[in-house]
Amino acid sequence: MNGLSVRALLAAALLVLLAPGSSGAGQRVTVDPGTSPWDAIAKVQTNTGTRCTGALIAPAVVLTAAHCLYNRPTRALLQPVSLHVLLGYQRSAYRWHRLVARVRVGSGFDGAKAQPQRADWARLELAEPIPAAVSPLTIETEAPAPGTPLALAGYNQDRSQLLVADTDCHVIAAVRSPDGGAFFTHDCAATHGTSGAPVLARQAGRWIIAGINIAAGRNANLALAASDTGP
Repeated sequence: MNGLSVRALLAAALLVLLAPGSSGAGQRVTVDPGTSPWDAIAKVQTNTGTRCTGALIAPAVVLTAAHCLYNRPTRALLQPVSLHVLLGYQRSAYRWHRLVARVRVGSGFDGAKAQPQRADWARLELAEPIPAAVSPLTIETEAPAPGTPLALAGYNQDRSQLLVADTDCHVIAAVRSPDGGAFFTHDCAATHGTSGAPVLARQAGRWIIAGINIAAGRNANLALAASDTGP
């Protein structure tokens, strides 16, 4: 696939963002944030009022999208003190709240530049680990193939008090961006707020992170392959 067609495919997922009530919303169902694997999905809130979704990948590390941390008025990433991670969140209640001690984003990420970027990932190092009652999700080391069954859960803009998921969706196409980034499009339903959410696939009977959602479109959504989110 040449550079032009790659750009076109990636751009297709960014042209028209989903709005509440638009196509795809009916596929989402409420899931229990107290049961696996949903208990490893975090609501990431900032002191500026923005929110995204993330995934626990180690007892004290949450993976999300870097653009969620970018503050457009200041043209800079938010400081760790401005970030809050909530697990088991439902209707303003939660099982655990953690502050963020450190943030590591993909090398070269620039929130002022056009998306998508292969560096659009962030690892939030929590001030305290999450108890062992929650099992962190494993990151897949290979990009998923077209047709791979998926699930996507997040704290969507239109239902931000509940964790909602599309559990019956698939990879549409896997592509490389001009800068070598590994992305894939998928048909999981999502809206604003799902950025940073883990795109899950089954492997040997367990859920793993195939990618992180970075854009929601009417006909396709875009994910950065988890294999491209750093060590």
